[in-house]
Amino acid sequence: MAVWIQAQQLQGDALHQMQSLYGQHFPIEVRHYLSQWIEGQLWDSIDLDNPQEEFKAKRMLDGLIQELQKKAEHQMGEDGFLLRIKLGHYATQLKNTYDRCPLELVRCIKHILYTEQRLVREATNSSSPGGGMLDSMSQKYQQINQAFEELRVMTQDTENDLRKLQHNQEYFIIQYQESLRIQAQLSSLSTLPPADRLLREPTLQSKRATVEAWLTREANTLQKYRLDLAEKHQKTLQLLRKQQTIILDDELIQWKRRQQLAGNGGPPEGGLDVLQSWCEKLAEMIWQNRQQIRRAEHLRQQLPIPGPIEELLTELNSTITDIISALVTSTFIIEKQPPQVLKTQTKFAATVRLLVGGKLNVHMNPPQVKATIISEQQAKALLKNENTRNDSSGEILNNNCVMEYHQTTGTLSAHFRNMSLKRIKRSDRRGAESVTEEKFTILFESQFSVGGNELVFQVKTLSLPVVVIVHGSQDNNATATVLWDNAFAEPGRVPFIVPDKVLWPQLCEALNMKYKAEVQSNRGLSEENLVFLAQKAFSSSSINPEDYRNMTMSWSQFNRESLPGRNFTFWQWFDGVMELMKKYLKPHWNDGAILGFVNKQQAQDMLMSKPNGTFLLRFSDSEIGGITIAWVAENPNKAGERMVWNLMPYTTKDFSIRSLADRISDLNHLLFLYPDRPKDEVFSKYYTPPLSKAVDGYVKPQIKQVVPEFTTTTPDPSGGNPTYMDHAASPSVSHPHGYGIYPPMSDPMLDADGEFDLEDTMDVARHVEELLRRPMENQWTGQQS
Repeated sequence: MAVWIQAQQLQGDALHQMQSLYGQHFPIEVRHYLSQWIEGQLWDSIDLDNPQEEFKAKRMLDGLIQELQKKAEHQMGEDGFLLRIKLGHYATQLKNTYDRCPLELVRCIKHILYTEQRLVREATNSSSPGGGMLDSMSQKYQQINQAFEELRVMTQDTENDLRKLQHNQEYFIIQYQESLRIQAQLSSLSTLPPADRLLREPTLQSKRATVEAWLTREANTLQKYRLDLAEKHQKTLQLLRKQQTIILDDELIQWKRRQQLAGNGGPPEGGLDVLQSWCEKLAEMIWQNRQQIRRAEHLRQQLPIPGPIEELLTELNSTITDIISALVTSTFIIEKQPPQVLKTQTKFAATVRLLVGGKLNVHMNPPQVKATIISEQQAKALLKNENTRNDSSGEILNNNCVMEYHQTTGTLSAHFRNMSLKRIKRSDRRGAESVTEEKFTILFESQFSVGGNELVFQVKTLSLPVVVIVHGSQDNNATATVLWDNAFAEPGRVPFIVPDKVLWPQLCEALNMKYKAEVQSNRGLSEENLVFLAQKAFSSSSINPEDYRNMTMSWSQFNRESLPGRNFTFWQWFDGVMELMKKYLKPHWNDGAILGFVNKQQAQDMLMSKPNGTFLLRFSDSEIGGITIAWVAENPNKAGERMVWNLMPYTTKDFSIRSLADRISDLNHLLFLYPDRPKDEVFSKYYTPPLSKAVDGYVKPQIKQVVPEFTTTTPDPSGGNPTYMDHAASPSVSHPHGYGIYPPMSDPMLDADGEFDLEDTMDVARHVEELLRRPMENQWTGQQS
């Protein structure tokens, strides 16, 4: 079965990984419409490290563009018109991108095909009996370890050949010295009498001829040994490069991607121990082969024999240096990222690690790492190797740290524990961009040598994008920028480009991940919750999830443009909900007591079919970080008519005074949590215990919540203070025209939507304040014993 057909059946994280392979560098539409052609080409026959193969890559590029144009021309009808334009655009885009570097197109497609095959293989293993993620990981580890074993055998083989070559060369030099001695003896014959010369000369000449013939044969043999050894080293280096590509361009990149998603609340990226062990094995193999190549070069210099070996050894030495340079520079990574929302004048930390530091003995002369904050433009220039003249975009205190070697773990790392951003220099903003959309990055750089100063490396690594704020009020908008970047950044992007719009299901995945992490709950957002969010985001009334599958949401819709009729954005509303939940309502969400994502009309429809006193908790549509109680009860102004009431939304400020559970306990007219759970069964474990009796003649006052419309004062049977009692529950009879609407209310405390009127509420507050000013003894007469 074609790989693309199987790839389309991937689900969950595997599907997301597959989608992340595509972007402007290679659109997924091209993969889809040219899948058969792409999988039919011999991409592996092109050696990416051989510039002479560029003409083959150019042929592939031209073929791809021709196939795209052909596909575009065959699109007919109304639907085909847009697709024809799109495919033609992609053809032009790919030509402009890869015309000067066609090998990069081959590299890109090879990586895509390899990753798709791996994902399909892992998914197949996990769905087969006895399979699973563990099996696929074991298989992956086994393949990598098998390659290391093959490299070990090859390296040992070339070591044996090198020793044999050295032994043969040493014997050759001894015989060569013997030939020189014979030649010297022949030269000295001229001083002897003719008779002696005639007697000794034939023997010496015969001996010379024999030695010279042996030297000629042995020189050819040595040359063959050298060429064979060089060819073996070439094969070893090819496998080393392939193994390094798997570890650095696949496994390490995946780890970095997991680290990025962890910034959005995804699962932890996992430790680096396995990756470090692989990188250390690579470093060891590379270094052994480098030393072998250097010894072979030394033997050649010791005994120059004309031939192609000099050029071969130069090429091998250059290749092995490139391989080790790529390994060292790629394994200088940020183990612990700095905070992505970074407030000035606030302490922050980060950890940088060199995965091959211990194996290459870098710690023998511990390098120093420097941290600098740079702008997005400066990061782009840095990756293009343009001279940035040591520019920075701000000043970081305590930004130098020496790398330390930890003997027990074998890690070499620098722990920046007390950095602080003293000031920031912002660039000119584009269009509607706000300061909380401007991205910076922390640049970590160092320099060190390996092999007794044989090689000197300058290493640099960039942190994930950082948004700098100066006040806590900017935090939620800055978090939106970070969330969008972490979720939708494409691998190998130019800093820090992200799509301007994404599919709604992709955004749902990111929101759910963030929500679960913030609320610290395994109860994520249900499909009904996501439909509610889609309705809010797109101002839609559809309740069918399929209607939103192919809809896209732009960054502007997400956190630049206010929701219709509101003064806040979609993200600001959602972030307010998360803030409320994680601070005060986490246990209630985990208990399933909060429906939350329900609008006013839905709440009414749900409650009107339930007995009086049934209530539910939903997030306020009109207030950021607000939650309200909706309940069904009799209309006190019209007998026999039922209606749904809504309390003015509570916020974090309200819950800092009195908890949700206590507030629900205070309201005696609330009887059942929707659909039919007695409220005490759900909330009693969170009630505040009753106050203790008076101490030293003083009674501690307490705050209780009251809804005047639903309370009457009845004398306490014990003769104590008055107790608020709710009205008796009325029969479940609804007004024939009252279903799904809010009847008018005459109560001055509640507005037409069943929410409190602020001015009247303030009147009540002033009345309560006046009561509290009265002398204590007058209020509590007869209660002290």
